[in-house]
Amino acid sequence: MRLKQGMHKLAVICGLLAISSVIVSGCSGNGDKPGKQASTEPVARQYYIFDTVVNIKLYDDAKAEEHLDHIDTMLKTLDKELSRTLEGSQLYKVNEEAGKQPVEVSENTVAVVKRSIAYAEDSGGLFDPTVGGLVDLWNIGNGGEHVPEPEDLQRELNLVGYKDIVLDEAKRTVFLKRPGMVLDLGGIGKGYAADEVARYLREEGVKSALVDLGGSSIIVIGSKPNGDSWNIGLQDPDSSRGISVGTIRLNDHVIDTSGIYERYFIEDGVMYHHILDPRTGSPAQNDLKSVTILADNAMDADALSTFVYVMGLEDGLQYMENLGDDTEAMFITADDKIYVTSGLKDSFQVSSAQYTLVE
Repeated sequence: MRLKQGMHKLAVICGLLAISSVIVSGCSGNGDKPGKQASTEPVARQYYIFDTVVNIKLYDDAKAEEHLDHIDTMLKTLDKELSRTLEGSQLYKVNEEAGKQPVEVSENTVAVVKRSIAYAEDSGGLFDPTVGGLVDLWNIGNGGEHVPEPEDLQRELNLVGYKDIVLDEAKRTVFLKRPGMVLDLGGIGKGYAADEVARYLREEGVKSALVDLGGSSIIVIGSKPNGDSWNIGLQDPDSSRGISVGTIRLNDHVIDTSGIYERYFIEDGVMYHHILDPRTGSPAQNDLKSVTILADNAMDADALSTFVYVMGLEDGLQYMENLGDDTEAMFITADDKIYVTSGLKDSFQVSSAQYTLVE
C-alpha cells in the first residue's frame, strides 16, 4: 500500500470500540516454554484526549513516571491541534473559517490532514475526512439520536468533498473551500496519537507496554515482561465487553476494529450504526458486524477498518488481499461467520462456539 512509507514495523491497534481490552495471560511466545517471572507490576496512568479515555501501562521501566509525564504533554498538545470539538483547537478554527480564509496549523496537523487526503484518494472517497457535518447530524452515541430529515441529510451530504480541502504544506495552512464544511480527523487522529506515543516509547528504549485509547486503539509494545507474547481477545460483537470471539498472539503490534454494535440506535425497528457511507450520508448497509485490521501503523489500521467496512465483505476482502504487504484483516458477518486474509489463517484462533472460521 503506497501510504506506508517510513513507518514502524508491524503494530496493531484496536479501533472504534471493538477489540476487547482483555489481555489473556499465561500465553508463551513460542507456545511451549514458560517465560521468566515478571519482576514488577506496571506503572499506569489515565489521560483524556479526543473525547476518549486513554490508559497506558509501562512494565519494568525505571523511568516510567518520567515517560508518562512526557506522554501527558504530548497528548494535550495533540488534543489542542486535532480535536474538532475542543473550542480554540486548530481544527476548530479551520472549520470556523471554512469558506473564508486559510488557517495556519502545526506540523502535526499538516501531517494528519495530508494523510487523510491520501486515504480519501486511495479509497475512492469511501474514507472522507469532510463528513463532520454528517457525524453531527446523526449524533450517534451522544444521546437524542434520530433519523435525519431528508432535506437536512442532503444539505450535509452536499458539503462532503475531500477535494475541497486546500493544504499548503509550505505555508502550513489548511483551507476548506466552502462555508459549512466540517473537517473531522477522528477517523485517524487517535491512530496518529497512538503512533506518536509508540514512537516515543520505542525511542526511549521501553521494551514492554500497553497503550489503550478508549478501547478503540490498543498497541502492545514489545512482549510481556516475562518474555511471553501478548494474547489479545477480540470482542464478541453479540456479547458484553470482555467476552471474546477468539484470540491472537502479538508482539510489538497494533490491532484496529470497526464494529456496529456499540454505537447505534434503533428507530421504528431499524438499527442505525455510526459507520457512515460518504456516498449516501447514512450508515453503511451490508452484512458485516465488524472488520479488524492488522497493519504496520495505527493510522493505516484506523482508516482501513473504516473504509474497508464500507466496502463490504467481498470487495473488502479482495482489497485487503491485493494490498501486497503485511496488512491483514478479519471480517465477522451477520450470520456468525469469520473470514480472514491469508496471513491470519494460522495465527487467529476461534474461542466461541457461536462463530465459524471460513477456510
